[in-house]
Amino acid sequence: MSEAIQQRDLLGWNLAFSAGACAASLALLSPRFAGSVALGAALETVNLRALWAFSEQVLLGRGGGGTTLVSFTLRFGILGAALWLALAAGAHPIGLLVGLSSIVPAVIFAAWRARPPVVAPALSPPPPDDASWDAWNPWLARERDPSDDGDAA
Repeated sequence: MSEAIQQRDLLGWNLAFSAGACAASLALLSPRFAGSVALGAALETVNLRALWAFSEQVLLGRGGGGTTLVSFTLRFGILGAALWLALAAGAHPIGLLVGLSSIVPAVIFAAWRARPPVVAPALSPPPPDDASWDAWNPWLARERDPSDDGDAA
């Protein structure tokens, strides 16, 4: 397991899920729907690559500061125009939505594969009838202070 999600891993899983959705829609539905799924997946892949580059610029400081908001806005404008052109050309709207949404299972699966290892707890909790539970304040998640026991009068 890696410690971070890599772009190539994410795009690989996205390609696998998108290809599966295209094959299933071609077999079960129509070629128009399958083509719309493929077009939506292609638009979403381009959008993801642009979003990844934007995120690296903003979060890791790898780019110019002033152009980041412009590129973020431009990315949405280009995606909106491409979707409008695809719908005007006769693409199936649900197919486009399925293709655009294929990134969601890919991100979930890539994040699950890159999760940190599960570590067993070092200490087991005391039994429920142990007196040490009386010294614990569940509201503050720490041991009780001696001043908490008395009234504040």
